[in-house]
Amino acid sequence: MDTHLGQWLNLALRWGHVITGVAWIGTSFYFNWLNSRLAPPPPERAEPGVAGELWSVHGGGFYRVVKYAVAPTRLPPTLHWFKWEAYATWLTGFALLAWVYYVGAAAYLVDPQVSRLGPRAAIAVGLGTLLGAWVVYDALCRSRLANSPLALAATLFVLGTGLAWGLTQLLAPRAAYLHVGAALGTIMAANVLMVIIPSQRDMVTALTEGRAPDAARGAQAALRSLHNNYFTLPVLFIMVSSHYPETYGHTLSWLILAGLALVGVATRHWFNLRNEGRPNGWLLPGAALAMVALAVVTAPRRADRTGAYERAGANPTAGNTASFAEVRVIMARRCAPCHSAAPTVPGLTTPPRGVAFDTPEQIRTRADRILVMAATTHTMPLGNVTGMTDEERALVARWIRAGALLR
Repeated sequence: MDTHLGQWLNLALRWGHVITGVAWIGTSFYFNWLNSRLAPPPPERAEPGVAGELWSVHGGGFYRVVKYAVAPTRLPPTLHWFKWEAYATWLTGFALLAWVYYVGAAAYLVDPQVSRLGPRAAIAVGLGTLLGAWVVYDALCRSRLANSPLALAATLFVLGTGLAWGLTQLLAPRAAYLHVGAALGTIMAANVLMVIIPSQRDMVTALTEGRAPDAARGAQAALRSLHNNYFTLPVLFIMVSSHYPETYGHTLSWLILAGLALVGVATRHWFNLRNEGRPNGWLLPGAALAMVALAVVTAPRRADRTGAYERAGANPTAGNTASFAEVRVIMARRCAPCHSAAPTVPGLTTPPRGVAFDTPEQIRTRADRILVMAATTHTMPLGNVTGMTDEERALVARWIRAGALLR
């Protein structure tokens, strides 16, 4: 496909994924809030079977929402279902994953510094992760663990952390994170398609036929809906994680991801408790402190800053300096093939994210990010496709830490 058209396809898929994701998450958050705010109607508005009502105002209009304990005695001619947001989010997300990470597997999915997997094997790992995650999760939810929500949640967290560790041993760092998110997103969408909507359809059919709905299916749907609610914030972080190499580029990236997932779950739980009128005074501050702790843990320590020097056999002490002339040669060989006004890497017509290193000033102004991406986390070049060595990373780091002087 023409490169220009490929970029526009990427844009369309990404935009569609964000739009549908906003719709799905917004709907989920709204109904969770709604359920916690319903109150029994006063006697003058009491109706048979009504469990609660809520009045609200939005956009200049007043709304009254009524929830039935089970269902109304007669269904209205038009019944709205909330499902296409979930399906469209997954379809656009999978299409984007395939376009970026599978079609571009050599650049984005595999990393020779991580494992010896080739593109085809890595794609198989990615697809297997999505399918396997759903199969294992669904089996656990149908097991006896479903009767113990905390034990089930702990098991899912341990398995999710194990999945993150395994993927970081096989795939490129960014791809590993994205596939954990894709696995969670697949579980969430499959919950809607395979459990929640069928349960709702069974309820409607039972009402129409005058029989009692299947209580077991209803319990499974409630469990899966609860899980979807708590998965949301970790998945949202993973969606934007590619912007933060300090996380996926860390040597313990899988553990950092587990910590961030706990922060997201704790934050979501705080909101759920608050919506239910059971505010918790320590949960949200605890999540904030955990974020601070993760920032401290991932901060480059002296051992990290000098690690590239040690691996290169260099002494990061006085007298071991680097000149800009040396750095510019390295940037031209290892970075400019992509990050240039005229990239030479096949498939690129413009520099990624508009970042170019054609002039000394362009290099100097982005020295801090170069230090993080190339020297500290080793996340650039992607998959080290240009073969940047530890010696070169060490030299660039010395130049930046000495002040990034253009001389």
